[in-house]
Amino acid sequence: MELHVVINGRKDLAGQLYQQLRGAIETGRLAAGTQLPPSRLLAEQLGISRKTISDTYAQLTYENFLTGVIGKGTYVNARPAQAQRKQSHTELASAEVIESWRNLPVFLRHPTLEGSLRYDFIGGATSKGQFPQDEWRRCVSHAMRQMAQSKGFYSVAEGLPALRNAIARHIAFSRGINCQDEDIVVCNGAQQALDLITRVLIRPGSLVATEDPGYPPARLLFGTHGAEVVGIPVDAEGIQVEHIPEGTRLIYVTPSHQFPLGMPMSQARREALLARAHELGAIIIEDDYDSEFRYEGRPTDSLFNLDQRGIVAYVGTFSKTLLPELRLGYAILPPAILEAVIRAKQLTDLHASTLPQWALAKFIAEGYLLKHIRRCHAIYAQRRERILARMASDLAPWLAAVPASAGFHMAVFCKVPIDLPLLIELAKKVEVGLYSINGFYYQQPPKDGLYFGFGAIDTLDIDIALDRLRDILQQVA
Repeated sequence: MELHVVINGRKDLAGQLYQQLRGAIETGRLAAGTQLPPSRLLAEQLGISRKTISDTYAQLTYENFLTGVIGKGTYVNARPAQAQRKQSHTELASAEVIESWRNLPVFLRHPTLEGSLRYDFIGGATSKGQFPQDEWRRCVSHAMRQMAQSKGFYSVAEGLPALRNAIARHIAFSRGINCQDEDIVVCNGAQQALDLITRVLIRPGSLVATEDPGYPPARLLFGTHGAEVVGIPVDAEGIQVEHIPEGTRLIYVTPSHQFPLGMPMSQARREALLARAHELGAIIIEDDYDSEFRYEGRPTDSLFNLDQRGIVAYVGTFSKTLLPELRLGYAILPPAILEAVIRAKQLTDLHASTLPQWALAKFIAEGYLLKHIRRCHAIYAQRRERILARMASDLAPWLAAVPASAGFHMAVFCKVPIDLPLLIELAKKVEVGLYSINGFYYQQPPKDGLYFGFGAIDTLDIDIALDRLRDILQQVA
């Protein structure tokens, strides 16, 4: 790759080269350790004499900007960068739009490794120690061999046929969903699936109904597309269908494990929701984000399976079963919107990276995914039981768990008045990460409570963390 240097005219060639190289080093554009091109190659590139290049390198070496290593080449020395960011001095025509994006709240953002707490009940995260590294490494090697045999063209927007087939077989086994490979679109996580569906259904001013409390990133996403989002209250059976207003185009629900409260939607409520959506001409997004982990009760049919009219889009993710870092999810789409979503996918990013797609297809086909889910299920079940036991014993004076039969988080409501911000702040000081459920409410009055994710915290750490929580509650509640 050629070094970016611009020479104008034929005057002061050495001065031009010197100023550009020195400026690039001082601002950090040429990082410490970067090898510069040999003088002969740079002279050919710029169309100037090799002596001019050599003299400039010599001057910069004398000034300690460069170091020459005999037999290897010329390298940039480490220096404190003096880069200055550009400042905007112009009032942009889109300033109002930019500000609306800057002011969006940030929900469910995972901390960096340096910022994480020792005992963290964060949700949506899995225990990386359980990830089958050896099996995944073999699948990645397989993926690299597949890519080496390809022609090097862009792939298909809807995802590799091998992965779509593997997903269809997996969800038929684990969720009883009967679909064809052609109904599936592979996405960069469930959030992209939501975005693509929204793009083809929503225009500014369109009504979208979401559960309240519910999943904030979905609600915020709908809003950025110009939708008018309406929060629909939930009860022990799920979303209260009778409150979904006329004119609604899109309904977003988490029926298998309501987010964040955890209860499954009842059969009667599912049937009522399908009937209401058909009456409105609305599409339902069924976000089945963690139903692989079910601990009690009989499995329930998905809305997608119950749908006889082609109005349910089923969204799934591998962030909860494998790792969030993989950024792989999928949508099973009804015929009415399938081609439109594929076009939207082509327009936004062409396709998901094929390397993890090949690897995941192999991982599923070889049975590694089901084996991993079974192993994690046993671990999460132990963690869940431990938290429930503590909520029913020494933490019972202050907290009550919301019954939930699936997933790897649970919600608890406060039984007495508690200063939650103070509780969360005091918990941080003893290395315990706690999270309020208040922020998940939108238009409904919030209830005080906490959100306990148990996917990332070690089983043996749970009692230590809850002991510290109990001690703090005895002080503040």
